[in-house]
Order: sequence, then C-alpha cells, then structure tokens
Amino acid sequence: MQIGYLRSAVVLGLLAAVGPFAIDLYLPAVGEIVTSLETNDAAVHMTFTVYFIAFGIAQLIYGPLADRFGRKPPVFLGLAVFIVGSFLCATADDVSALTIGRFVQALGAAAPMVIVRAVVRDLHTGTEATRLMALIMLVFSVSPMLAPLTGSLIIEFGSWRLIFVALGVIALAAVTQMALLLPETLPKDQRAKIDPTAMIRSAADLLTDAKFMGLTLIGGFSLASFFVFIAAAPLVYMTQYGLSPMGFSLVFALNAIGFFASSQFAAMLGQRFGMARVALLAVCGFTASTSLLTVLVWSGVDDLPVLMALFFIGNSCLGQVIAPVMVMALEEHGEHAGMASSLGGTFQMVAGGVMILVCSPFFDRTALPLTGAVAACALIALVLALLTLRPELQRSTAA
Repeated sequence: MQIGYLRSAVVLGLLAAVGPFAIDLYLPAVGEIVTSLETNDAAVHMTFTVYFIAFGIAQLIYGPLADRFGRKPPVFLGLAVFIVGSFLCATADDVSALTIGRFVQALGAAAPMVIVRAVVRDLHTGTEATRLMALIMLVFSVSPMLAPLTGSLIIEFGSWRLIFVALGVIALAAVTQMALLLPETLPKDQRAKIDPTAMIRSAADLLTDAKFMGLTLIGGFSLASFFVFIAAAPLVYMTQYGLSPMGFSLVFALNAIGFFASSQFAAMLGQRFGMARVALLAVCGFTASTSLLTVLVWSGVDDLPVLMALFFIGNSCLGQVIAPVMVMALEEHGEHAGMASSLGGTFQMVAGGVMILVCSPFFDRTALPLTGAVAACALIALVLALLTLRPELQRSTAA
C-alpha cells in the first residue's frame, strides 16, 4: 500500500515526536525541578538516564508485536502507557516518584518510534526510504525547536507539573491522528507469529551481523552526543552563561535547526555520492567540530558565541549521519524489519543513557565537561564509522 509522501511524513513525523517531545518540553524546567523537589543535579540527570534506557529496552517488545499484530495496535498500547506515565510525573512529590513516572512514560513512548521505522521500511527502501525518513525528520524537528519554547512558556505562567499534563494531551492527539490518518502498512498475510525460538534466532542473526551492529552503534553514539547535550546543557547555559529558560530554549532551537535542515539533503547527497560516503564524511565533520570546541573551551575560549557556532556546525554534520545509517541498517533485513528496528532503537537509546550515566558525575554546570562528553561520543562514532563504512566504500568502488 502506497501512502502519499507528504501525508505519511506528517503523520509519522508527529507520531515519532511524542517521545522526544517528552524530553525536550521539560528541559527549561530542570532548574525549577531541582529546587521544587529539593534534590540535586545528579538525581535529575538520572531521570534522563532512566528514560533513555527504558525507551531503548521497551523497543524489544514493540518490534515483535508490530510484526505479529500490525503496526497500529502496538502504538495505541504504547501511547496509553505514556499517558499513565505523564500522570505519575505530574503528581510526583519527590524525585524518586518523578523517576518512576519517567520510566513508565518511556515504556510507552518507545512504541511510536519502533513503528515509524518499520512503516518506512514497509513502504520504501534505498534512497526513497532515506527521502521519506528525511521528510519525517523535518516534521520531527518541531519537537526540539518548539518543545523547549513551549515548556518555558508553561513554567512562565504555571508550575512545571503542567508540562506533564500537556504531554498527556499531546499523546491523546497522537492517538487520534494515528487512528484517522494512517492506514495499516503490514498486510495480515505478511504478519509473523510470535515465536520465541524464531525471535531469538532472528535477534542472534542481527547481533552477529557486523554491518548491522556497526551502523546501529554509529547512530547510537552519534545520538548519544545529543542526549548528553540535552541532559547537561540546560544547567550550563542557565548557570554559567546566565540565560533565562526562554533564552536557553532559543539557543537549543538553533542547534535543532542545524540538525534537521541538514538532514533534508541526506537523500540527495546519498543518491549522488552514496549513503556510506556521506555518512562517513559527516561523522568526520562532527568529530572535528566537537573536538575543536573541547580544545577551545579547555584553553579558556568558552564564550557563548563560540559554543553556539561550533555546536551548530557539529549538529549540522550530525543531520547527515542519522537517516543514512538507519536506512542502511534496515536495508537487508526487510523480513525482520520489526526486530531490526527494535534492536537498532534499543542500542541507540541505551548508548545515550549509559553515556549520561558515565558523564553525569563530571557535570558541574560549566562548559568543559559538556563539550568533552559530546566530543567523546563523536570519537567513538568515528572509530565505528571507520571500521564499518570504509569496507562498504571499498566494496562499492570495486563493484
């Protein structure tokens, strides 16, 4: 079944934005949450870690469900769980209760992310899939650009708890547009029974596929750099540089604009030069810009314009990485698109959660630990890219 590019991009983009919106919307409120719940920075950082890890692991559940029951039912289940988690967050009376609520939210938010990738694989492959993924990311870009601004407006006129009420309303809207606008893309005759033995065998095949794992982890550590930024940047920008929640939201939106504007050229460049070449060069540019920023900050050049400029360049390079590696990772696994999507999403999100957990003790509301953590993620992604993408380029050149 073919769905119009524009409609499918809008529906899938808004659906995929639910989980990230739950991250970005409360970024401007991090400082207020620390004060309101009488806790510390590390405890609030843990709410990010728990969210990312739960988000990643839950994808292992929704992938097989999507292959067995179709793409839509698991989304309805996940968004119902997400709404329950939003209620728990809105009524939390301490940071432990907030962390539990974030855990439940993430369990639900994982469903739309898995299903979006599987639907793209149902509809297209190759550069066509990259083009659709790029359009989805364009719609998806509403989240990091508007969510922090919306969150800052909410805390300007009300409590941070209203942010989680708003997230519940957003999930209800996502359920409605999913039910009305997205046809089922997996026909009944193509659905696979839930066979634990087959699932284990399928997972084992994917886990031992060096190309799949390499591409997945390139995307994982590339995204981890963004997740580390999300966890640490609010307190750095609002403490060291004295930005208001609204000011931080605008700076954050600038990074998002660089990422998503750049991603719109991924399909065109991939078709012209090959997706592997584009992704490899983009990882190199991302690593170079973030490493340079870390050296400058370490040497004392840590002015806000310097951070803004080099993070913008880095995230613009990052926009050329994510869509191509996601498409290449799923390219050869159409018969197990749900499982491949689940495993890919799990490794990507867990990588982000683990990096936050590892780096959190070093975060002190100054720029150096933030830039160093982002550069470390970029360097890991570069090593993986050299190991995975260079052989791919050599094979394509020989062919």
